[in-house]
Amino acid sequence: MQDLWPFVFIAIAGWLATDLWRWLGVLAGNRLREDSEAFYWVRAVATALVMAVTAKLVVFPTGALEASPLWMRLGAAGLGFAAFLVSGQRVAVGVAVSLILLAAGLYAIGI
Repeated sequence: MQDLWPFVFIAIAGWLATDLWRWLGVLAGNRLREDSEAFYWVRAVATALVMAVTAKLVVFPTGALEASPLWMRLGAAGLGFAAFLVSGQRVAVGVAVSLILLAAGLYAIGI
């Protein structure tokens, strides 16, 4: 039983660090108006965090994507973003274009 205490501690600490704050965010978020400055700030921070993770994955990938050249990853991401804008901000179009370009590029260079 004593060997399980580190895992119990990790589970409790992980829950407190994530779920508690998520529930507090839900409770506070229900009271925000969509046109308030606080809501715009929260949306901006959330978007910045998602983009930071995306940029990290593009510039410093791990796994199979690590073998692809940087110019190919940046080009696929940039053209995918352009397709997203041209298509009227449809996320599926931007993601599909990026994936197709990256897959075609990897196939062309033999990876």
